[in-house]
Amino acid sequence: MKRIAILGSTGSVGTQALEVVAAHPDLFEVEVLTANSNAALLIEQARKFKPNAIVVTDESKYKEVKDALMMLPIKVFAGQQALVDVVKWEGIDVVLGAILGFAGLRSIISAIEAGKTIALANKETLVVAGELVMKLAEEKRVNIIPVDSEHSAIFQCLIGEDLNKVEKLILTASGGPFLGRKSNYLVNVKASHALQHPNWSMGAKISIDSATLMNKGLEVIEAKWLFGMKNEQIDVIIHSQSIVHSMVQFVDGSIKSQMGLPDMKLPIQYALAFPHRIQNNYKRLDFKDFPKLTFEPPDYKTFRNLAIAKEAMFRGGNAPCVLNAANEMVVHAFLQNKVGFLEMSDMIEKTLECVTFIEHPTLDDYQNTDTEARTYAAEFIKKSQLSIY
Repeated sequence: MKRIAILGSTGSVGTQALEVVAAHPDLFEVEVLTANSNAALLIEQARKFKPNAIVVTDESKYKEVKDALMMLPIKVFAGQQALVDVVKWEGIDVVLGAILGFAGLRSIISAIEAGKTIALANKETLVVAGELVMKLAEEKRVNIIPVDSEHSAIFQCLIGEDLNKVEKLILTASGGPFLGRKSNYLVNVKASHALQHPNWSMGAKISIDSATLMNKGLEVIEAKWLFGMKNEQIDVIIHSQSIVHSMVQFVDGSIKSQMGLPDMKLPIQYALAFPHRIQNNYKRLDFKDFPKLTFEPPDYKTFRNLAIAKEAMFRGGNAPCVLNAANEMVVHAFLQNKVGFLEMSDMIEKTLECVTFIEHPTLDDYQNTDTEARTYAAEFIKKSQLSIY
């Protein structure tokens, strides 16, 4: 029996993780659930899974949650510090980090410091502070098991290959809803169009990142740190069917891939159960349904976010932190129809130019960088709004 803390239990990954837990009550038990502000769903989850504790980071929701669970033996906490503290509890075996964006960083660092196994769905943790996080994990001898389908695929391909050298990693990308489109089309798209991912069911922010290919850019940076790769050892290929989830090429030229139907519950289950594979009733891949699997290079010119992300990775230091913060800001603005689809790339580039570069940042530097980047991005968003009127 593994006791699980799910950070971000009301989001897309968190809710699917609870489906996995519910399907295997003999293997998993929920110890902690956390959410930001979705009090109603958090209360519903708490009543069903009866964790030892829950945390709502939006302190204005504390009374609502506390009152609703008054008759149950569940500890209720509120605020960001409670999130950092609760992951250290002795009763937790695995911490699933599924909080979106920069907000998930400190809780993951706290869990690593406490020696917890990490199932990592929050790619921004390694995008923002990959060097710091992986060094700490090595010092504490903590396993970080990826939950993203692409990184889970690479992780699975590397099992048993400890003594064999990797030549490169090949991350696959679906291409999102605008695959093959050019700038003259993209200039007019709205959030409602960009949210319609052809293969995956994801939250709004990740869906937009997939449409701009920023999601793949962030995954490239994450893969660098997670698997100890050099910048030039990571490639991206467009694979619109989302059957091959990623590949590893070894020094002898052979390539291993992990394949399956697009279903996030599978990498979630693999991460929670690792090192074991457990039976499930998920739909199986039938190759007769996919007589053709296609691969093509990304369109870096049209979908500039992928190129911008790679540039930030090569620059290093706090540049990926700036990239992430600016992207979070402009995606939020795009979802509110405050900026255009192509404008997002322009604003991210401008923010990268403005924020002070730090070659070897500390955790406090990352926090300050995040704040500075968001301030600049907010100014660019505001100027864009004013220009409309």
